[in-house]
Amino acid sequence: MTIELSKGYDPTDVEPRWYAEWIRAGHFNAEDTGDAANAYCIAIPPPNVTGSLHMGHALFSTIQDALIRTARMRGFNTLWQPGVDHAGIATEVVVSRLLASEGTSRKELGRERFLQRVWQWKEQSGGRITEQLRTMGASPDWSRERFTMDEQCSRAVREAFVRLYEEGLIYRGERLVNWSVKAQTVISDLEVERAEEDGELFSFAYLFADGSGEIIVATTRPETILGDTAVAVHPDDPRYKDAIGKQLKCPFADRTIPVIADSVLVDMKFGTGAVKVTPAHDFNDYETGRRHSLPFINILNLDGTLNENGAAFAGRDRFDARKAVKKALDEMGLARERKQHRLSIAREARTADILEPMLLPQWYVHAKPLADKALAAVREGKTTIEPEEWVKTWEHWLTNIQEWCISRQLWWGHQIPAWYCDACKEITVARTTPSKCSKCGHTSLKQESDVLDTWFSSALWPFSTLGWPDKTKALETFYPTSVMETGYDILFFWVARMMMFGIHFMGEVPFKRVLLHGMVCDERGEKMSKVKGNVIDPLHLIHGATLPTIVEAASQRGTSAEDALKKFKQCYPSYAERGEGFAAFGADAVRFYLATNPPQATRINLQLRQVERARNFANKLWNATRFALPYLEPLFDEGADGSMPSAAEMSPADRWIVARLAAATEEVNRGLDEFRLDECSTAIRRFFWDELCDWYLELSKPVLNGADERAKSTTRRVLARCLEASFRLLHPIMPFVTEELWQKLPASVRAPRANGAVATHVCVAKFGAIGDYARDEAAERALAFVQGVITAARNIRGELGIKQKDAIALRVRPASDEQRALLTQYDAQIRALTIASGVTIEAPGRRPRGVGFAVVEGAEVIVPLAGLIDPAAEQARLEKEIAKGKKDLEKVNKQLSNENFIARAAVEAVQSTRDEAASLAARLGKLEEALAVVREADAR
Repeated sequence: MTIELSKGYDPTDVEPRWYAEWIRAGHFNAEDTGDAANAYCIAIPPPNVTGSLHMGHALFSTIQDALIRTARMRGFNTLWQPGVDHAGIATEVVVSRLLASEGTSRKELGRERFLQRVWQWKEQSGGRITEQLRTMGASPDWSRERFTMDEQCSRAVREAFVRLYEEGLIYRGERLVNWSVKAQTVISDLEVERAEEDGELFSFAYLFADGSGEIIVATTRPETILGDTAVAVHPDDPRYKDAIGKQLKCPFADRTIPVIADSVLVDMKFGTGAVKVTPAHDFNDYETGRRHSLPFINILNLDGTLNENGAAFAGRDRFDARKAVKKALDEMGLARERKQHRLSIAREARTADILEPMLLPQWYVHAKPLADKALAAVREGKTTIEPEEWVKTWEHWLTNIQEWCISRQLWWGHQIPAWYCDACKEITVARTTPSKCSKCGHTSLKQESDVLDTWFSSALWPFSTLGWPDKTKALETFYPTSVMETGYDILFFWVARMMMFGIHFMGEVPFKRVLLHGMVCDERGEKMSKVKGNVIDPLHLIHGATLPTIVEAASQRGTSAEDALKKFKQCYPSYAERGEGFAAFGADAVRFYLATNPPQATRINLQLRQVERARNFANKLWNATRFALPYLEPLFDEGADGSMPSAAEMSPADRWIVARLAAATEEVNRGLDEFRLDECSTAIRRFFWDELCDWYLELSKPVLNGADERAKSTTRRVLARCLEASFRLLHPIMPFVTEELWQKLPASVRAPRANGAVATHVCVAKFGAIGDYARDEAAERALAFVQGVITAARNIRGELGIKQKDAIALRVRPASDEQRALLTQYDAQIRALTIASGVTIEAPGRRPRGVGFAVVEGAEVIVPLAGLIDPAAEQARLEKEIAKGKKDLEKVNKQLSNENFIARAAVEAVQSTRDEAASLAARLGKLEEALAVVREADAR
C-alpha cells in the first residue's frame, strides 16, 4: 500500500476539512453523566457579540483549547462551554452608528423598536466571532452555546438579583459615579481608561468675605468652581492658621464657603497648599465632603451642559463653560496664573469621552461580604491563582473593594427587575412582573429603565450556563469547573466577581484553578490599538494577506495609506522592512507561536518572524512524514506488527530516540499540568526537529536502505511509533496538521482511546503519558558521544572554511573500548553526516600541527587541513570577520552601557541585547581560535 503526501503542506486545504470532520463525528460534545470525578470543564470567557477575532482571542483560544484537547485525549468527559456576551455599551455604540448611517437614531426609534433592531443585528452579525474561533481550531461543545441574554441566562440573572436584594446585598443609593456624556450611562471605575495628557493648571483667588485678603487655589476644571463648597488647607500649615473657619466669597453666586482643615486631602508642600473642594464632581472631594458634612452641589445636566446651579453659565456645554469661567475670572481680576500641566484624564474606552464624576442615584451590590469569602477561598487553597505573583494583586483588590455599581443607563441589557409605585413610591423587586404595589396595592407601576452592568450576568457564567437556578445534571457533572483561564487584566473585572457569586449562590468555588496569561502587544511592547496602527488581525496570519490589506486593518478608519504604512513599520520594524504581506501561515502556526510565550510575561511582543518559524515547523512535520512514509509501507499490510520493539531488538540509536521520546513526553505532560505551554511546545519541537529529524532519521537512513531486514524492521517500527507519538503530544497545540499526518500513518501503529477503544481520530486518541516509554541512560550516553564526534567535525569544517563539496579525512582517537565500538558501529553514519572520505580510528598520541582539532568526552577528533583550505585566503577571511565581529560587539556593548536604554527599554529588549552581546563574544572567540589554527597550518 502506497500512501503519498503532496509536496508541500497547505493549511487552507487541511484545516477546514478536518474541523468539519470533527464536528460531524461529535468529538467536542460532552455528556451530563453526573460523574464529576471524570469531568473536566472550562467556561470560555464569552467574547463580545460586537467583537471580531483579535490576537487576545487567539491567545486564550490557543491556551484553553490545548488544555481541553489534552483532557479529552486523557479520557475525561470534557466540556468547553462556549458563549457570547451581550456587551451592553459596545453593542449600543455599534447599532447607534448603524442607525446614524441610515438617517435615524436610538432616540427616534424608542426603546422597544431599538431593542428589536439590536436583536436583528445580533442575529445577522453577532455570530461572527464564534465562526472565527472555529477557524482557530477551538473545540468547545457548540451544541451548548449560550448568550448572556438568552432565556436561560436571563432567568438566572433575575433570580440572582432578587435573592441579593432580599438578602440586603443589593440596594439603591446616591453616590459619586463616572458619567459618560456621549454614552449617556454610568461607567464602572474598573472600565475607566486613564492616560497622561497635556492640560492647563489655572490659578485664581477666592476673596475672604470679611475683606481680609485672598486664598489662591488651582484647578484643571475651572467650571467646577460653581460647585465648590469649601477650600481645604492642612491643619499644620502656618500660612493658613488664622484662615481656618473663615468664609470665602463665591465669585459667581450669592453665597460663601468655609476654609476647612483637612490633612487627608491637602499636601501643604504642593502648590499654594490650598485646595478647592467640589464634593459633587471629584472623588477625593466627595470623601472630603462626607468627612466635613459639606453641601453637595451638582452643576451638570446629563448631557454635559451646566444646570441651574451654573448661574450665568447655565445651558452651556461643559468645555465651553470652562473657557467662559476663565474669561469671567480674568475680567473680575481674580485670575492669577495659567501654566501647562500634565494630568491624568479619565475616558470611556469605546467613545473616548472624557468622564464626569457626578452624584447620581444608582443600584449597588454590597461587595465586602462577598469579597471576604472569595479571599478566604484562595487563602485556604480551594482555588489557586497561577502565576502565583497575582495573588498579591488579588488580595489588594478584594481587601480594598468598593461598592459595586451595577446599574447602567442603557436599553440593551438585562432590565433591572424593580418597579416603582406611582402612588407611594415604594420599590417592588420581583422575579416576575408584579400586578400591584407590594406596599399599598396600587396597580400603577413603572419598571426601572436602567439595565444591569454586563459583568453582573458574566459573574454568573460558570453556573448559569449549566442550568442554574435549576438543579441540573450538567451542574452536577461540571460544577465547579476545572480551570478558569483568562487575561490578567480581567482578574478583578470578571474572575473576582465569578468567585463572589459562585461561592454565594452555589456554596462552592466556581473553579479550582485560575490561570492568567499576558497581553499580546506589538513588536515594541505597545498595546494594540487602531489609533497606534498596530492591530494585527489573526485571520490575516492564518489565511494570508497583502501588505496594504494588513496595514489598512491595523489603523483606524480615515487614516491615509501612507500614514498607516508609516505607523505599521514603526510598530513592526523587523518584519515591515521586507515590504511584503503574510503568506497563509495557518492556524497551527499561529497557535504554536502563541504557545511558546511564557505565562509570566505580562506583555507578549508579537514577533511576526517567529510566526514564520512556527509555519516552518509545520512544514518540517509534513516533510519528515512524507520522507518516512515509503519506508513504512510494510506496516500497512493486514496483520502487520506495529508494536514498539523490545529494547533487546533495538540498536543504540533506536533505544536513544525512544529514551528521548520518554523525556519529551515527561516535559510535555509537566508543561501542560503546570500551565507552562511554552516549555511544553519547546520540548516537543526539540524532540521532533532536533532529535527525531536531525539525528535519528539521518542515523537511520543506512539501516532503512540496507540489506539487514531484521534491523530494518525494528527501525521502521521505532520510526513509525515515534512519529505517531509526536503527533499525539503535539495535537493539543497544532491540531490540524497532526490530524492530517496521524491519519496517514499505518493503523497498526495508531494509539487507541484512553479507554482502549479504537480511536478514529487523533483528537480522541490516548494522550502520551509519563511511563509510556522508558529512559535509557546507556543509550543516551552512547549516542551523545556519536553526536559529539559528528558535531565536532562539522564545527571544524564550518569554522575553518572547508567547503561542503570537499570530503574530509576524519581521524578519531577514542578514549575507551566502548567509544571504539560505537565508532565502528556508526562508521557509515559518521562518514555520511560529516562528508568524510573515511573515519580512521587511531591510538592516542601527540596532537599534530596544522589540523582542525576537538575533544569529545576524552576522544580526540582530528581533521587534516592539507589541500582543503588556502591558508592565506582563509586567514584574510577570518581576520575580516574578526574585525567586523569586534565592531558589532563594541556597538552592542555601547548600547548596554547607556543608562537611559537600561532604564527605559522593555525588560525583554534589554535581555535580548545582553544575549546578543554574549553570542557575539562567543563567536569572536571561536573565530580567533580558528585563526590560530590556520596560521599554524600556514607555518607548516
